[in-house]
Amino acid sequence: MKKIVAFISILAFALTAMTGCGKMENGTVSTDGSTSMEKVIGALGEAFEENNSGATFTYNPTGSGSGITAVAEGRCDIGLSSRSLKEEEKAQGLEETLLALDGIAIIVHPDNPISDLDLATISKIYKGQITNWKEVGGIDSEIVLIGREAGSGTRDGFESITDTKDACKYRQELTSTGDVISTVASNSNAIGYASLASVKDTVKALSVSGVTPTEETVKDGSYLVQRPFVFITKTDAKLSDTAQAFFDFATSAEANEMISAAGAVPVK
Repeated sequence: MKKIVAFISILAFALTAMTGCGKMENGTVSTDGSTSMEKVIGALGEAFEENNSGATFTYNPTGSGSGITAVAEGRCDIGLSSRSLKEEEKAQGLEETLLALDGIAIIVHPDNPISDLDLATISKIYKGQITNWKEVGGIDSEIVLIGREAGSGTRDGFESITDTKDACKYRQELTSTGDVISTVASNSNAIGYASLASVKDTVKALSVSGVTPTEETVKDGSYLVQRPFVFITKTDAKLSDTAQAFFDFATSAEANEMISAAGAVPVK
């Protein structure tokens, strides 16, 4: 009888332990927001799943504004934003944690002879005060302005830095970083802006006031067109064990190499 009781006790303990572990191993962490953070968040999510058997990581690329709303409404664990929170958003009980820095590359078609513009000229171009490439040393052709949709963190960062908020004369306002890149790549007269982490060789990133956008120039501040990559969480809501484990991993020095490989600049 004693052996049976002992066996039952051991079995009960084992089942309890397995159930407890299952909550972590089989847990999920959902993220929603910035399309510019796709490479960074994708690399971190993949590494987290590899190191936590059974854990599920999801990423919904909806844009910074939508991600902030999603976490505020409890539709995801962690919001992703490529801009800092506004005061009214903080007042809603949200807080931000800086994950990395990202340069906003000013991109043109590879065949465009222009390789450098200063901030003042970029501002005039996007405000419609300069409308032909010949005015800045290029060919005699109309400048086609490509940008992001309202609510985009990339757009907010670009317009704040270039002092063009609510003044840009966009030809097209697109809903993702990838769309901007592909549109500029297909139009030799186009100019756009995109996360440095996402830029491909299908477009050319311009230097700004003589400074090329790189990890080093973003980190030392010499490249002026840059913004933060941040995690957004609720101040009054505790993350699940799995979501907290991902948050701790992503914001640790352990993640620096992955963040750098994805084209952003770690801050740890």
